[in-house]
Amino acid sequence: MKRIPASSTSAARANELVTSLQQRFVSGLEKLAASMNSTQSFSEVEWFRDKGNHGGGIRYETADGDLFGRGSVNVSQVHYDDHPEKKLGSATAISTIIHPKHPLAPSVHIHISWTKMKQGQGYWRMMADLNPSNENPAHTAQFLAAMKAAAPAQFDEAQAQGNRYFYIPALGRHRGVAHFYLENYHSDDADADYALAHTVGTAAIDTYLSILTDTLQNAAAPTDAQRLAQLAYHTLYFFQVLTLDRGTTTGLLVHDQNDIGIMGSLPACVDPDLLNAWIEHMQTPQDQLLNALITVLPDSSPAELDATVKAKLAAVVRNHYRSHPEAMAMQASGDTIPATVDNHKG
Repeated sequence: MKRIPASSTSAARANELVTSLQQRFVSGLEKLAASMNSTQSFSEVEWFRDKGNHGGGIRYETADGDLFGRGSVNVSQVHYDDHPEKKLGSATAISTIIHPKHPLAPSVHIHISWTKMKQGQGYWRMMADLNPSNENPAHTAQFLAAMKAAAPAQFDEAQAQGNRYFYIPALGRHRGVAHFYLENYHSDDADADYALAHTVGTAAIDTYLSILTDTLQNAAAPTDAQRLAQLAYHTLYFFQVLTLDRGTTTGLLVHDQNDIGIMGSLPACVDPDLLNAWIEHMQTPQDQLLNALITVLPDSSPAELDATVKAKLAAVVRNHYRSHPEAMAMQASGDTIPATVDNHKG
């Protein structure tokens, strides 16, 4: 099979951008691993949308190593050039999450994407958030300062949108400590918007690599308390992604051809007992969703999230929102809901 790229010039240009960011990040992570005498590397996995006729993508993934419990750096491009009835023209994105094994090393989530509807102006989506289980305030300040330097004119709004998007109402807390999120971003200067996306992506990647290097090269052996805090935080991450994250839910509703890739943001293990304790805080029907997610987890504590479990979790989320489409209104939003999410049928 062969992936057919989108025909538009803007989609091709966006694909060059996200692919360069992917290469930059994977290279940086593998260079760090080599510097620490680790053999952990990232494996390339290709997937196809409708046998490649509508695109697909390549992700680099790793798991269960000495440095990273889970890691995924995914680039995708989906288009409907041959379907005039579809509202979506093309969507091109890098979406990456790294969950280090050491509990003092923070996780990171970065997403940069270009979307072009067949009617109207295209827009960028830029996200970067630092997710420590044991916070280092100096690293939080470093990450926020880098994002502010990358987008000084947009930073205040991006931080406000990120703080809204990553808030978890049922638990009264945020996922992560440093949030940058620009949704539906576009101006009258396409070149300036492209440059901003490149600068934001590069700043997020380089700053995280600096934080990760500093942590792993200087951290002592983790304590039991730090490991327990990491498991609790990874459980919170799982909770937010599978009950609130619009991007994850939309991807699963649109198609089932990249479920493992979409679920690449999940950590290695979660605490089912903690998830069970949160059911009573959920509104209906989201309490049913959480209960169904717990049901397909392995009968162990902690519960490991391997590929088989991820596929089951994806099916649970998809079936839930098909049965309860009104529950989409209960998902997170930063400011505006993009057209691709508002009309997930594309």
